[in-house]
Amino acid sequence: DVTRLFKVILVKPSHYDDDGYVVQWRRSLIPSNSLASVYGLIRDCADRKVLGPDTRIEIEAYDECNWRIDAGKLARAIRRADAGFIGLVGVQSNQFPRALDLGRAFRAEGVPVVIGGFHVSGSLAMLPGISDELQQALDLGMTLFAGEAETRMATILADVDQQQLKPIYNFLSDLPGLGDAPLPFLPRSISRRVAGTYASFDAGRGCPFQCSFCTIINVQGRISRARAADEVEAILRANLAQGVNRFFVTDDNFARNNNWEAIFDRLAQLREREGLNIRLLIQVDTLCHRIPGFVEKAARAGCHSVFIGLENINPESLMDAKKRQNKIWEYREMLLAWRSVKAMTYAGYILGFPQDTPETIARDIQIIKEQLPVDILEFFFLTPLPGSEDHKKLFSRGIAMDPDLNKYDLEHACVGHARMSEEVWKETYRNAWAQYYSDDHIETIMRRAAVSGIKDTKILQWLMIFAGATRIERVHPLQYGFVRRKVRTDRRPGMPILSPAIFYPWRGFDFLRSTWRWLRLFLRYRRIQRGVRADPLLASYTDVALRSSSPEAPDKLVQEFSDKIPRTYGAPKRVASAG
Repeated sequence: DVTRLFKVILVKPSHYDDDGYVVQWRRSLIPSNSLASVYGLIRDCADRKVLGPDTRIEIEAYDECNWRIDAGKLARAIRRADAGFIGLVGVQSNQFPRALDLGRAFRAEGVPVVIGGFHVSGSLAMLPGISDELQQALDLGMTLFAGEAETRMATILADVDQQQLKPIYNFLSDLPGLGDAPLPFLPRSISRRVAGTYASFDAGRGCPFQCSFCTIINVQGRISRARAADEVEAILRANLAQGVNRFFVTDDNFARNNNWEAIFDRLAQLREREGLNIRLLIQVDTLCHRIPGFVEKAARAGCHSVFIGLENINPESLMDAKKRQNKIWEYREMLLAWRSVKAMTYAGYILGFPQDTPETIARDIQIIKEQLPVDILEFFFLTPLPGSEDHKKLFSRGIAMDPDLNKYDLEHACVGHARMSEEVWKETYRNAWAQYYSDDHIETIMRRAAVSGIKDTKILQWLMIFAGATRIERVHPLQYGFVRRKVRTDRRPGMPILSPAIFYPWRGFDFLRSTWRWLRLFLRYRRIQRGVRADPLLASYTDVALRSSSPEAPDKLVQEFSDKIPRTYGAPKRVASAG
């Protein structure tokens, strides 16, 4: 008989906005795979009764991006059990200050706290000793977990149960295999708080490339570790059984997953033979279209959207970042390959490489608009994230970086730039969004989508989010959600808690102003959409970006950088005479 209750509460922290309020929504945009992974591991421990047949392990999970965290209430739930702990999971660098504040509140209630994620792992992997913020967590009595928890979760549970938690668990040098590992999973009650009711899972970990701004390769390694097709099918069936059919596959680069073909083939069978409605969003590199059958099989497997690490079109910048795999002369062909299977494309673009100036950035964005058929372009500051090679080099050289980790969200300047002041850099970032999402280019994107068979209602929705999030809500689109929640008392320590008489009128005005601006944006884009639909010549629309280039006719993109491309890694000889 079960006589003891062991309670685990998992929290994925958010971070603070510039006004000090937690970034939180009624429905967030991106599911947390870390939350799903750790939930699945603990659920497996519960099923196996790793703490003994008399102990029931109970799990609760919360993503603070879509759920307000009441630290006192959660701590009391732990204390009412016979044993248990709070797990702060998947904590990224910009979320670490919020995680510390939550951890401080939990520790004040006397409950154990374990904190893990990319900031802890990346800092311990790349920096000497213990960084100041990690030491703060240790001084508060929190436990740091570095590395991956597969095969180790039972140890953590047992140590908590026996009151023998260690200050640090570091498994970075021993990456576990994913074969037969417990599967990531979240109940529908949690998944439904993500817009579109998305679930997430990693089909594999590790990336072979060496991008200097990346933290993943220094935490998850550069060797592919993949789940088998049977395991991926089991993840999907478990979610389909609870009515969840949309999936964000969080592999940093699914094209380098050793089992990509077997997984795609299995999912295609499920869709074509059983009629299962599976929808995937995957992340890939810019050379994936060179893998025979990859794009076509992705489409058959249900891939309707793809995120591509475009990063830049300046070869010198790509070389500086060790992103040698990006061949800019192949960007258009890669994007056209995805359009041919009606997949919508998202691309990341980094601003702030050493060669960048406001003028070169504006020039490059204009070239992208004219020459590349990408749908959604999202901009980031080049940020020295703890755990990356860039951060390690700056740290070792003693170069000043912003001490406030809350700003390490890829939308703030965190280190000086040789050619731009911080204010100019920030203005250039704002201008980049405005330039790409100009009304004339919104119309162009809609026309390209129409002739490519991409639903205009889908493209309209995402254009609105990416055009409006930074301008209206002042957050990056990847941190956006639906219906912003700001709680008066949930403000960053050190910033004043406003009185109700001041806060609620301000918040009411803030909400109404945002709602009005969103409505205006929607009406404007709807007018553009109706104009595109009404064009009798729409079916024959084409432009430079939709035309495949050829060695005999090098396109403008190649000509623009003809003096630089020959010096980059693997450049085709034909480019040397371009222009």
